[in-house]
Amino acid sequence: MRAMWSHLSAISNCKLSPRIRTLSSANFTSIRNMSTISSTEDPELSDFLAFLESLKNYEKAGVPKGAGTDSGDGFDLGRMKRLMIRLRNPHSNYKVVHVAGTKGKGSTSAFLSNILRAGGYSVGCYSSPHIMSIKERISCNGDPVSASTLNDHFYSIKPVLDQSIQEENGSLSHFEILTGIAFSLFEKVNVDIAVIEAGLGGARDATNFIESSNLAASVITTIGEEHMDALGGSLESIAEAKSGIIKHGRPVVLGGPFLPHIEGILRSKAASMSSSVILASDIGSSSSIKGIVNRNGIGLCESCDIVIQHEKDDKPIVELSDVNLRMLGHHQLQNAITATCASLCLREQGWLRVTDEAIRIGLENTRLLGRSQFLTPKEAETLQLPGATVLLDGAHTKESARALKEMIKRDFAEKRLVFVVAMASDKDHVSFAKELLSGLKPEAVVLTEADIGGGKVRSTACAVLKESWIKAADELGLKSLETSENKTVFGSLKLAYKILSDDTSSSDSGMVIVTGSLHIVSSVLASLQH
Repeated sequence: MRAMWSHLSAISNCKLSPRIRTLSSANFTSIRNMSTISSTEDPELSDFLAFLESLKNYEKAGVPKGAGTDSGDGFDLGRMKRLMIRLRNPHSNYKVVHVAGTKGKGSTSAFLSNILRAGGYSVGCYSSPHIMSIKERISCNGDPVSASTLNDHFYSIKPVLDQSIQEENGSLSHFEILTGIAFSLFEKVNVDIAVIEAGLGGARDATNFIESSNLAASVITTIGEEHMDALGGSLESIAEAKSGIIKHGRPVVLGGPFLPHIEGILRSKAASMSSSVILASDIGSSSSIKGIVNRNGIGLCESCDIVIQHEKDDKPIVELSDVNLRMLGHHQLQNAITATCASLCLREQGWLRVTDEAIRIGLENTRLLGRSQFLTPKEAETLQLPGATVLLDGAHTKESARALKEMIKRDFAEKRLVFVVAMASDKDHVSFAKELLSGLKPEAVVLTEADIGGGKVRSTACAVLKESWIKAADELGLKSLETSENKTVFGSLKLAYKILSDDTSSSDSGMVIVTGSLHIVSSVLASLQH
């Protein structure tokens, strides 16, 4: 690694609209028992899915306190290492980029995977959670693994999986087994490199059996408060957990921006591992979002300039003008910058087909379900929302709510808004609501419920959500909220549209924003299939 990389910084400065709107009044509608339309998996995968469902699933049941910490009570990484040995360490046959972070790791992984693909490399990508089908979690060269490929591979290694489960006294989890399947499948299809998204934390995450010998680089996108109980109870302990993916002598890309003491924790870990640090965010930044554009056949995009340069040198390493990102918002620009820095890190290691043009193509071709996803006019009409702008965004933390708010303020300041919200029980509902209410003026917020991880255990009741939004409004000094109820997913969306269309004096058909969880996004997308 050349010395310059220890000082590399990404220049990112988004020019925001100065207009800020406050809420003077709102109509809040609570919807109970939203009918969730489950994703339709291929019948061919029925045995595979039944096998996974027989295992402990922390996504559905919730993660125990302290499970992601490096302690005696944490997840047992040893059994994952033993599983990989039984599978003959498939990951030793290709390089890996390991991505962790509170927010942005899915988008960053997708950006980086597409950049590598644009360079002509065979790329595997492992991510979570999925939106419509579990196949989305394991992609090869940009496409989710096919049902037949996944099923055939499952049956070929099932004897090993059965033996492993037996020898581990049934303690291997849903995520651990799926992780083993993904890594072994990448070997079977002969990928050049795999981009691996950590599930929870880093140090004790099931993906963290990766060793220095096959690790190309680590990436840590952001550090936030999500899963705080599972990761030690503080922002500092979360940073310690995420830093567990840093390996001896291998570079680490830091996304950020981070609080100074949090960045210090990450840098200290890197120093102890003799790992060079590539900083992908910096206060003196000049990359920018120039405006929103509508690309024929693609839809809404944000035109950005991306400049990567030395921290102490004005000469850019990469300078890309008018990059049209399909995922909107300053946070997505930062994710794109982080992925660009990771790709340049790989270029320095000899992945020479990662050209500037490959970076542009990869960034512009990246789109993820439920992340800044705008439905097409035809899809909106299918949902009985003709003419409305419909945005699906799985934001579910204070930080992601802030990013969503800033994007709406900048690009859709004149739009009339209605939110449709469902959330998991382990999220900070009040902080989420306060972020959205502190800078936007929705005409209504429709509160509903959605299954989390395929079950109702972690779903938040409408009444609980309603109390949180009322509390948030009270803390912000907003007026009292009027409530009503509806029980169906179509009813909730139609109600959102009715609230917007009742104002016949406005020529703006308005904007319906579905958020709070990737699971409510999944419900809406599944309804399109029906």
